[in-house]
Amino acid sequence: MNLYPAIDIKGGACVRLLYGDMDAVTEYNPDPGDQARRFAAAGCAWIHVVDLDGAVSGSAVNRDAVIAILAAGLPVQLGGGIRDMAAIERWIDQGISRVILGTAALKDPQLVRDAASAFPGRIAVGADARDGMIAAEGWVETSEVAVTELAKRFEDCGVAAMIFTDIGRDGALKGVNLDATAALARSTSLPVIASGGVASIDDIRALANDDSGIEGVITGRAIYDGRLDITEALTVLEAA
Repeated sequence: MNLYPAIDIKGGACVRLLYGDMDAVTEYNPDPGDQARRFAAAGCAWIHVVDLDGAVSGSAVNRDAVIAILAAGLPVQLGGGIRDMAAIERWIDQGISRVILGTAALKDPQLVRDAASAFPGRIAVGADARDGMIAAEGWVETSEVAVTELAKRFEDCGVAAMIFTDIGRDGALKGVNLDATAALARSTSLPVIASGGVASIDDIRALANDDSGIEGVITGRAIYDGRLDITEALTVLEAA
């Protein structure tokens, strides 16, 4: 199981939101590139990055910050405002290892299929959910599409992973939604990455000991607040 430390970018800085609320912002590092280097030094194998401004606007607002993160040398999975093939191609050309399609997965599923075919192993689906239903446009819209339904749409097209975020726990340190994440992992052939609510090493242990086949876990605020030690988390996941 992989650990994906998160860098969410708003206004060029590394921040965390509470429940996905763009007005409930805590800034942790004004230099996302520096934060990426810290994660690399701690032994992380990936970085999870979201352009929060881009998720709302539908364009790459924080491109310079993302490029600075890439310079740290770790593989990066990136989401936020990537909604057409041209944007996907640009990011992959610039060194992004995995592009996350969230709003596009909901509103333009053919784009996901085309991108997964064009870039095998490089496309992930972002399943950001509020009460089990997919949200889009930077989480300001909630659809009538269930998480499991979204997963079924992309099981046969080469998608690398589905990132399941429980918006009701995101940034709130309430604990990961293990039951919902494990249920999703059992219901789909897609590798599932857990996101939202990680509060301590206990969440990491619970995920590591689960037998549903969860591929990885994304965590942000718990690291920044000092509640989760990266070295300890990596040790737990490697042992599992």
